[in-house]
Amino acid sequence: MKLRTQYDSDSRRTLKSRESPTVMQPNYSELVAHQAGNGFSLTIQPELLTRTPAGATGGSAIPETSDEFRVPILSSGPGEPSGGGGGGASSRRSRATSRTSSHSHSHGGGHQHSHSEPSETDPADADLESGEPSTSFSELRYLFRWVQKSLPFIIILSAKLVIQHALGLAVGVGLFTTFLYANKNIQTQVFLQDRRSSIECVWLLLFLASSTLLLYYTFLTESLYYCLIFLSPAVEPLGFWEVLWAVGVTNFMLKFFFMGFKCLILLLPSNLVTFRAQGRWYMLIEEVGQVYQALAPIPLWFRYLITYQEVDGNTGLTLGVLLALVYFILKLLGLYGQWGSFQKTVRIFLSDEHTGAAASRSQCSEAGDICPICQAEYRNPRALLCQHIFCDECIALWFNREKTCPLCRTAITDKVHKWRDGATSPYLQIY
Repeated sequence: MKLRTQYDSDSRRTLKSRESPTVMQPNYSELVAHQAGNGFSLTIQPELLTRTPAGATGGSAIPETSDEFRVPILSSGPGEPSGGGGGGASSRRSRATSRTSSHSHSHGGGHQHSHSEPSETDPADADLESGEPSTSFSELRYLFRWVQKSLPFIIILSAKLVIQHALGLAVGVGLFTTFLYANKNIQTQVFLQDRRSSIECVWLLLFLASSTLLLYYTFLTESLYYCLIFLSPAVEPLGFWEVLWAVGVTNFMLKFFFMGFKCLILLLPSNLVTFRAQGRWYMLIEEVGQVYQALAPIPLWFRYLITYQEVDGNTGLTLGVLLALVYFILKLLGLYGQWGSFQKTVRIFLSDEHTGAAASRSQCSEAGDICPICQAEYRNPRALLCQHIFCDECIALWFNREKTCPLCRTAITDKVHKWRDGATSPYLQIY
């Protein structure tokens, strides 16, 4: 009886030691998960091992000297066995731990983090998780940060440039505002036709002439008026900014010069030059002015390109000549395109084109004897294809900008005769 009781107690102790799981706590700072083929290898360091008596199990005790051991984890399919038969519970527990740790490592953008520290999500990873392209957003973000950081330096540099070139910038702003004011008023006076103000036209002419003379007198030592006759001014040293400034000033001066011609045509009486003929003159003057503005910068840029100051000797002279030849070829191509437009303008100027056919007195009576544009009696009435009747001068001025009838919007012509309204091109010819 005593032997049986002792045997039962030993059996229960042995069964309890077998049923007690081996407690292992993986150290995540030393845990390395790497993919090799189709499996993973996991290094685990045990913290506490429950020893089993050698006599109870009939075998040797678990060695305590081993610091760590490797548990192979094979990626098996859903229907395949997941490992050896003896260590089922411990292998499943270690696999769950490895999945958790590998998920935390892969979710952190490929960097190893401690399990106890919260991982910070990068904005680029957030863009990837949201399904949006991260490249464009990151580039825009970096560009915005660069501009934000560089803004004080950009402001300082801009202030320095403004201080150094204050006089040139002031002259440029003054010329541009003068051009806008004169161009708008000339177009207004052309549109008014008979109701135009001769005093306003004289004021515009004097204003443009005085602005030109004042500028040339202010910079008399530079001899900027030489540029009008294709000569180089007395600007020393003739650097890039000096050439650019001289070319811009010359371009505005030529605009003022041809705008003055338009003011002179406005002062002519209508019985001497009809409004229709005035429109052709405005168009011709503007085309001639654009050709002149394209030719005026050539001597300045030639002188700047040939006197290549960065390289001394024959090398610099040869390089300057080559650059000047390339510039000359490009200039010829541009002038060839302008020459076609100039020829077309001359043909229109020489031919007396009329829009529509002459309207009879009965047609004018049916229309009410009032022009829809000028609201006055018809003067040389013209009937369009849509049978609407207008004054010849009024409809000619309308078709300077439009292609359709003013009333029914029927397409009458396929071309617009630009510059007949007295406008001047704001395009700045700097090369």
